This record gives sequence, C-alpha cells and structure tokens, in this order.
Amino acid sequence: MASDGSGIARDAMGWQRGVWRSMVAVYESEIDRRFAPVVEAVIRRADPRPGERVVDVGTGTGSAAIRAATLVAPDGFVVGVDVSTEMLAVGKRRSNELGLENVEFREGSAEEITAADGEFDVLLASLSLMYAIDRAAAARESARVLRSRGRVVASVWAGPDRCDIVRFQQTAGRFAPTPPVEGVGPGALADATPFLAQLAAAGIETRVETETFGFDFDNFDAAWDALAAVTTADLPPERRQEAKAAVREAMWPEASRPRHFRNETQFIVGERGGSP
Repeated sequence: MASDGSGIARDAMGWQRGVWRSMVAVYESEIDRRFAPVVEAVIRRADPRPGERVVDVGTGTGSAAIRAATLVAPDGFVVGVDVSTEMLAVGKRRSNELGLENVEFREGSAEEITAADGEFDVLLASLSLMYAIDRAAAARESARVLRSRGRVVASVWAGPDRCDIVRFQQTAGRFAPTPPVEGVGPGALADATPFLAQLAAAGIETRVETETFGFDFDNFDAAWDALAAVTTADLPPERRQEAKAAVREAMWPEASRPRHFRNETQFIVGERGGSP
C-alpha cells in the first residue's frame, strides 16, 4: 500500500471496484429485487418530475436511475454514476431493453461525480454512500452538481442492532481481511450525524427519516450465497467455515428454516441552499 493519502485512496478504490465486479451476478439474481422497496422509498421522497434532471450516485445496476427516468420523461434526463464498469453495463443493458433514451450511465464516484456544476435538480443515492471513501468530498460534490434548491435523497442502513442485513454482513466480515480504509461498509452511516454536518458545511441542509423494510430467505445457505459467499470466497476454507458458523450461531439457529430480515433504513433528505 502506498504511504501517501492519494495512494491509499487509489488502493481503496481499486479494492472497491474488485468487490463490486464480483457482485454483479448476485445483484442481478438476488439482491436487486430484495432492495427494490428501498429504491421505491428513495424515489417517493425525491419525487422526480417531468422535465427534471436527476443524478443517481452509486447507481449500481441502475435500478433507481431507470425508475427516475420513467418519471422525468419525456423531456427530463437521468445520469447514473458508479465506480464499477460491470455494474454500469447492466444498467445500460436494462435501459436499452426498456427502450429508455433519457438515461445515461457514466463511470465516476461519489467523490468525483462526472457532471457539470449545477447540472441537476435531484440527487439520488440508494444504499451507496456507506461505501464512499471520502464522505466530506462526497458532500462537496453533491452540492457542486446540484442547482440551488436542488433536492437530495439518500438511503443508508441503520446499525446491526436494528438492521439484520448489516448484522449478517458485519458478522461475516470479521473473518475477512482488513479493507484498505476504515469506516466503509454496510453499517458505516448508522450514525449519520457526522455526514449530515459535512453536507451542511457544503451547503446542503438535511434531516433523517426512518422506515423499516424486510425480505425473506428460504434457508441459511440461500442467504449466505446472496449476502456473503462472494466477499468471503478468497478466504481459506477453514476460515470461511468459521465465518459461516459465526453467522449461523448469531442469526440462524435452525439453518434449514426460512428467516425474515428486518432492516431499518435511514433516509437522508435535504435541499441545497441558494437562490431559486
């Protein structure tokens, strides 16, 4: 790892790209449909309107961007931004299959949004800002690309005591190698207060709303394959079995039975200051 801050950031971004590259298939087959209610709640709060321009930061496979594109049509436009070219390719394919011509997918990050100053009326970030490496930079970029009175809606998971998916992934993650940077991951914004202060410093005033969503898995193995198998795939077999046993003991005493995941979700809702 490089010793300077920029080198650490490059290492961290490369690590993230590798993680998301490995997750594309499981997102398409398992995760996107389970996260759909969160996407809809983001869209409901943001209320994209015909003719508006929207950016979806950390768009992943494009679910929120595509949903917004249907609402701002025919004259509005949506840009989905993500660090993973593989995820972006899925978003492009999905939008093409739907015949959408008012959505574009660009490589970029929360810290470096590939857009002009004041380009957008609305900024969305559905379950993505937890993975921002430099959240102060992400706050500044969010303010930069929004017009005055532009709207922001982001969703983040609550902590492991109130969000089962975070408890599951953090328990498994204790057995994985230490990531290049601290404070990045599913529960990283469980306490959103510091990030709200960073947004306020950048000129975006926000509040937090909470809502609880759920999804089900038929058995432990199905949940493990969807939520942890990819990210623990490089562990030695013994270490991987230790991780599975720890999660099973903490959350799934009867591994063959179904389990409901109850996930409290926090919505960061706000507006960029300035003259209309």
